[in-house]
Amino acid sequence: MNNKQNYEWKKMTMGTCYYPEHWKKELWAEDLDRMLDVGITVIRIAEFAWNKVEPEEGRFEFGFFDELLDLCEQKGMKVIFGTPTATPPAWLTEKYPEVLNASKDGVLYRHGGRRHYNYNSPVYREFSVRIVEKEAEHYGKHPAVVGWQIDNELNCETNEFYSAADSVAFRVFLKEKYGTLEALNEAWGTVFWNQTYTDWKEIYVPRTVLNMGINPHQHLDYYRFLSDSTLKYCGMQAEIIRKYKKPEDFITTNGMFWNVDNHRMEKDCLDVYTYDSYPSFAFGLDRAPGAADDLNDRKWTMHLNEVRSICPHFGIMEQQSGANGWTTRMEGPAPRPGQLTLWAMQSAAQGADYISFFRWRTCTVGTEIYWHGILDYDNRDNRKLAEVKDFYQKFRSIDAVCGAKNVAAFALIKDYDNEWDTEVDAWHRRVAEKSEKEIFIASELYHTPYDIVYLQEDSELSDLTEYPAVIYPHPVIMDERRSSLLKEYVEQGGVLVIGCRSGYKDVNGRCVMMPQPGLLQEITGSDVRDFTFESPAEEAVWAELKGSRERETIEMPLFNDILEPLDGTEVLAVYGNSYYAGKAAVTERKLGDGKAIHFGSTFSRRNLNWLFEYLEIKEPFANVIDAPDTLEIVMREKEGKRYLFVLNFQNQDVEFTLRKKARLMYTGEEAEGKQKILAYGTAVYEVAG
Repeated sequence: MNNKQNYEWKKMTMGTCYYPEHWKKELWAEDLDRMLDVGITVIRIAEFAWNKVEPEEGRFEFGFFDELLDLCEQKGMKVIFGTPTATPPAWLTEKYPEVLNASKDGVLYRHGGRRHYNYNSPVYREFSVRIVEKEAEHYGKHPAVVGWQIDNELNCETNEFYSAADSVAFRVFLKEKYGTLEALNEAWGTVFWNQTYTDWKEIYVPRTVLNMGINPHQHLDYYRFLSDSTLKYCGMQAEIIRKYKKPEDFITTNGMFWNVDNHRMEKDCLDVYTYDSYPSFAFGLDRAPGAADDLNDRKWTMHLNEVRSICPHFGIMEQQSGANGWTTRMEGPAPRPGQLTLWAMQSAAQGADYISFFRWRTCTVGTEIYWHGILDYDNRDNRKLAEVKDFYQKFRSIDAVCGAKNVAAFALIKDYDNEWDTEVDAWHRRVAEKSEKEIFIASELYHTPYDIVYLQEDSELSDLTEYPAVIYPHPVIMDERRSSLLKEYVEQGGVLVIGCRSGYKDVNGRCVMMPQPGLLQEITGSDVRDFTFESPAEEAVWAELKGSRERETIEMPLFNDILEPLDGTEVLAVYGNSYYAGKAAVTERKLGDGKAIHFGSTFSRRNLNWLFEYLEIKEPFANVIDAPDTLEIVMREKEGKRYLFVLNFQNQDVEFTLRKKARLMYTGEEAEGKQKILAYGTAVYEVAG
């Protein structure tokens, strides 16, 4: 596999995020005792506490966290120590304003928020090296410390950087990539609109231009540069920590955010990856109108699928325990009884073997006074604390699931070139967002789970061959390496499905003068002779299936490739309306032992129902469970044993049928036949046979 994971939890482990600097020391011992009483055995600390170690430039004090760590050792509490670089101290930003990030118009982001620094400031890198080295050297061998978190949520708050230092670093990045201005001008197509560069100093990170007409090829390289900058900064800290940490301790960071190659960050910098999961964002009062169509909090499974593609057995550094919200935005409701457990078990179902609730106690000061923790301001026992204790009993009852692999019916293929191109290209973004959302919804409604596989420089055939079918929705950018790997996958027996808008750009985002789908045509045997968005002036476009399902129709929404089959390619469906009625809409070509399907549109839950059935991958667990589409069904597998997760995101009880004998792991009871799961309820079964 192209994943690299140097650390895995040996048992299901529960933690919380703790901020000792927010509380009187008299509370520390009581807090730790109460945590341990409900099953919390790990705390994350220090990620926003630079001043506690370096209160003024060059003066270091270690006593505050020494006292806490010694108390943790005495109590038996383990600690993940966070480096504090997400919030530089006021003495630093005031004296050295060049460390600050800026808006596209060059306005500096001032002290008082967080993540207002830039990765490429030589001054900030110097101060970051020093504080990380001092902390790692001093605390690295402490017996209470079991792990290190780098920074906090890299590329959160903002994922774009426009400081003067970023333009300087961008030029270095481009010189290393292209070597000469002639090569850069060719790659960027600067002949268009007279953008040709004659000196490296003329090049900047994107700036405000009229009508937002930024050169798309420059913009694509800018996103690659942002990722490279983030990884270098993360890698710098990881290298320092490795010099001082105990061999068994892990290095992580909490993601997953934008404009960064998270897969490379995991492989190059980290031992294990952790994610911050807040499903209640789905119920935020500032949610866009119509957003209920996205399955609400169940949608967080889509994000967790993505995390699992980075690190198969990941951790949750921040798992929602209370209502979220800042004083400035993000107002939302409190989790209903059962939802705290539901959301945590949602994470466990998708591969999380460590779950840390955010946060222990709601803060009484600052912007996050409405980002509620397990305990409220009054510090009394409450229903959330009781639910955490109950969740721990459930979590430990499924210890056998720790390290188990998720079972997937197919793979969704992605790559970073195309991910970043959707940031640059509104046409690409519109079709990609539509299809990815609908593929997830279809997988949920039809209980047909998938893995996400990113094609990377070190990807191998074995990364694909474990899946009978792969869907690569809209690989607008295509290169020889990826197309060769896909061809090899098909020839050895796999099924490749591509959607519309495939293969018409090179890696610089330039359109290629080749028949679409470009380098993929040799695999698909299809020729795109025309293409168009659907027109609002016409009725919705549909296609008629051929062969045994003739006269059945499927929708072909948003965008249509009008196809012509090449020799040996079969037409599976033809368009039924618009000016291209009768033309090929879906084609199939056999190649070696496999086949390739060109689906000439975006994907939807309705046309995927047909596609899943046609590929014979729909509902792979139908012999085990018969469940309505309101339930999420997940299977994990380990050492020949299967573990079935059943999650109810509804506010009402739901019935389902177990078609095989199973053991409810929470209680050890045997179950078969008709079952009922309570509102916001969860169940995990060990399935026989």
